[in-house]
Amino acid sequence: MSITIRSLSYIHPDNEELFHELNLSIADGEKASLVGINGAGKSTLLQIIAGQIQPTSGEIFYAEKPWYVPQHLGEYDDLSIAGALEVEQKINALHAILEGDADPKHFTDLEDDWEIEEKVNKALEKWGLGNFGPKQPLGTLSGGQKTKVFLAGIDIHHPDVILLDEPSNHLDAKTRKKLYTSILQSKATILVISHDKTLLNLMNKTLELSKKGIEVFGGNFEFYRQQKAEKVNALHAQLNEQSKTLKQTEKKAQDMAYQRQKQESRGKTAGQSNSLPRIIAGGLKSKSERSTAKVLDAHNEKISNLADTIRETRAQIQQYQVLKINIGSSDLHPGKVLIDAENINFGYDGKFLWKGLTFQIRSGDRVQIEGENGAGKTTLLKIITRQLELATGNYMSPEFSYLYLDQDYTMINPKLTIYEQVQEYNSSGLEEHEIKALLIYSQFDREAFDRKCEGLSGGEKMKLSLCCMSVSNHAPDILILDEPTNNLDVQSLEVLTSAVKSFEGTLLVISHDEYFTSEIGINSRINLS
Repeated sequence: MSITIRSLSYIHPDNEELFHELNLSIADGEKASLVGINGAGKSTLLQIIAGQIQPTSGEIFYAEKPWYVPQHLGEYDDLSIAGALEVEQKINALHAILEGDADPKHFTDLEDDWEIEEKVNKALEKWGLGNFGPKQPLGTLSGGQKTKVFLAGIDIHHPDVILLDEPSNHLDAKTRKKLYTSILQSKATILVISHDKTLLNLMNKTLELSKKGIEVFGGNFEFYRQQKAEKVNALHAQLNEQSKTLKQTEKKAQDMAYQRQKQESRGKTAGQSNSLPRIIAGGLKSKSERSTAKVLDAHNEKISNLADTIRETRAQIQQYQVLKINIGSSDLHPGKVLIDAENINFGYDGKFLWKGLTFQIRSGDRVQIEGENGAGKTTLLKIITRQLELATGNYMSPEFSYLYLDQDYTMINPKLTIYEQVQEYNSSGLEEHEIKALLIYSQFDREAFDRKCEGLSGGEKMKLSLCCMSVSNHAPDILILDEPTNNLDVQSLEVLTSAVKSFEGTLLVISHDEYFTSEIGINSRINLS
C-alpha cells in the first residue's frame, strides 16, 4: 500500500520547527530512501509515519499500520522478544488454551493464529536467533540481535508498508546480505533511512529531507549523487558569473565616483573663475550631485544584493560538496613490520575466541578485520593497542603511535567546548585564528565554538575528530577505525571516506559496510570466523 503525507509539520517541545508542511507520496511497492544531514529530522519523520510520535499538524494516509524497525533500541529493553514482535498476547492465549483454559477471551486474542509460535521460531531461526525463545528479554540481547528481532517481525506479519531506520547498523556482513535479499524480494512499500550505500542503491527513489522540504530524485543513491554533482557544477558556473557581474558593477561604481570627483573639481574651478553666475552654478552642481548620488545608490544596492547572492551560492556549494579534511601522513617508511602475531588467542571464562591466530601488519598496509558478531574483532584491536594481554601465542611489535576512532567517537571529551577540543590536540602550535578558520571550513559556525561537545551529532563528532587529527604535529602511525560509519548521515560518511582515502599511513578497520571498505582501498584482511 502507498504512503501519502499532506501538509505535515512538526515542532519540537522546545518550540523549534523541524519541518513545515511536508507533502510526499510513495506508490504501492515502491522502495524509497530518505537522506539528509544529521538533525534534518529523518528519524522523527519515520517515527511520525510509524505512529510513534504525533505531528503538530498534517495528515498521513496508508491502508494498514506499517511495520517499523527502529534505530535506537534501548527503549524496548523492558519487552520480551514476543512483545517486540507484537505477538505476546497471541502466544499467551495459545499457551492458556493448550493448558486447558477455555476462556473465550483467549480464542479472541489468538485470532485463529494457531501456528503463531511456530512462525516466530522460524523467523528467529532465519535471522540467526534460533537459540532464543519468545520469552527472552530484549534487554539481554546485543544491538545487532535486537535489530534482527525487529527484522524477524517482517517475516511474521508480512506488512504492506515497511519503515527501516538504519537497519544494517551493527549487522555483520552475512546478515547484511540477508537483509539486502529480503528487501529485493519484498513486494511491500519500503521507506528506509540508512548510510549504507549498498542498501541505498537497492532503492528506486531517493528523498532528500532539508529545511526547504523534501526533494524527490527518481533513482537510487548513485543517481542521486550524480544529480548532486551536476548541481554543484552548475552552482560553480553560477558563482563564476555572479563574481564577474559583481566585479563589473564595482568597477562601474568606482568609475562613477571618480567622474563625480572630477565634476566637483571642475565645478569648483568654474565657480572660482566666475564664468557662470553663482546661483546657476550652484543649481547645476546640486542637480548633478543628486543625479550621480541616485545612480551610485542603485549601483551600491546592486553590489549588496550580488554579495548576498554569492554568499548564498557558496553556502549551497558547501552543503552539497564533499568536505575535505587532511589528517596527514605517517613518518614511518612503507614495509616496516609493525605487528607480528603467531598463534595468538584470548579467552573469557576459560573459553578461547580463536583457533590460534597468525598475521603480520606492515607500515602502509590497509587491513580489514572480518568476522561475525561476537567473533572478537574489538578484542583483537584491544590486544593490538595493548589494552588486553594475550592468553597464548607470540606477539611482537615496536612502539608505534595510533589513533582509535570508534563508532561513538570517544576521543571527543563531552565536557569541552568545540574550540577547546581541537586545542587539546593542537601540538603543531596553530594560532587561535587558524584553529577557528579550520572549524569554519569544517562547517562549524562561529556561534558553535563555545558549544559543549556532549550535544554534537555523530556527523559533527566525526568532523571534529578529523579536525583534531589534522592539527596534531604528527599523524598517527596506525589509524584504527572500529565501525566508524554507524552513526553518520550520508554526507558525513563521504567526508570520512575522503579523509581516510587520503591518509598515507597504516589503516586497521572493523566495518561491515562493504561500500565504505571498498572505497578506502583495503588490501589485506584478517578473518576471525
